[in-house]
Amino acid sequence: MADQFQVLILNNVSQNGLKRLPAERFACAKEVAKPDAVLLRSADMHSMDIPQTVLAIGRAGSGTNNIPVKAMSERGVPVFNAPGANANAVKELVLAGMLLAARNIGGAMKFVGALDPSDTEMEKKVEGGKKTFAGYEIAGHTLGVVGLGKIGCLVADAAIKLGMNVVGFDPEITVDAAWSLPSQVKRANSLGEVLKSCNFVTLHVPLVDATRNMINTESIELMKHGAVLLNFARNGVVDEAAVLAALDAKKLSTYVCDFPSAKVNNHPHIIALPHLGASTREAEENCAIMVADQLRDYLLDGNIVNSVNFPTVIMPRESGFRIAIVNANVPNMVGQISTAMAEAKLNIHTMMNKSKKDVAYTLVDVDSKVSKKVIEQIAKIEGVLAVRYLPLES
Repeated sequence: MADQFQVLILNNVSQNGLKRLPAERFACAKEVAKPDAVLLRSADMHSMDIPQTVLAIGRAGSGTNNIPVKAMSERGVPVFNAPGANANAVKELVLAGMLLAARNIGGAMKFVGALDPSDTEMEKKVEGGKKTFAGYEIAGHTLGVVGLGKIGCLVADAAIKLGMNVVGFDPEITVDAAWSLPSQVKRANSLGEVLKSCNFVTLHVPLVDATRNMINTESIELMKHGAVLLNFARNGVVDEAAVLAALDAKKLSTYVCDFPSAKVNNHPHIIALPHLGASTREAEENCAIMVADQLRDYLLDGNIVNSVNFPTVIMPRESGFRIAIVNANVPNMVGQISTAMAEAKLNIHTMMNKSKKDVAYTLVDVDSKVSKKVIEQIAKIEGVLAVRYLPLES
């Protein structure tokens, strides 16, 4: 019987996700001395001493800022995430954010909550006070969607169905996203074009060097007077100081975000939510199922889907004997690997090699058993980061 893979669980993960890791091959626990894999949601791994036994990390969510991805790449460890699994949950919260801002719902609720129910004048006070919270309808207004991944496309589609005009911008839009983008969306050629033309702007970009503080004093100056800014992406894509200044100057009417902080809390024109974007039963379950499937497929068969630091490599089994190799993306690696196999008299049945930035990944199916000595020889090749032998169990 094959050994079990030991999976360290760092957060509460949906049981329906964990069920995707069959007990005969996977042992999941919150305390594991030598884990083969780590499954987590929001736990911070940057300060964690990650054991050398770890072969893969799975994040049951889309962002991986809480994982030392670069260090894992250097160790030959793929980091998986679950892009799109929480997209509907975030979409619905963005729509709620727009409505909260347009209809002054937060302020209205506070007003009603402060009324004394025993006051005989309560009804009169309600009628007298409601004028303060008069808002406007979002239909007919223009929404700018910055970032047209799965979430951005869903937000655009929902906004159109609510009667809004939509302008979208994403310099790195994927083919799949382009196909799923509603035809009514007007494609902008720059961030500035979106900011100048929209009453609402919603951000759906990852936090990378190019997007850090992309909404700042200069970009806010381009926005329409009284515009609403929504940030359900990452806190760092917005310069909070610039937003506060714009709110105080009435350049922006409202800032809606999923990231409370000492700077933004209790500001009268900021609606800050406690990171609720993916906090639905459905989203948590979808994320857990997706990433558990990816971990299982990688650990058992070496296939890679939705890794933030490795290329996508999916190769159906054509042999019971498979080798998975991670190496630096430099010339002649495949040649050296093939030579090592030829010298061991291994016949290559199928091979697939792909790269992503500095990392290359090779799957090889051979026609006969592979000795431990061959695996050790491949591991000694300069530039090889990790090697695994993945025979099918008889």
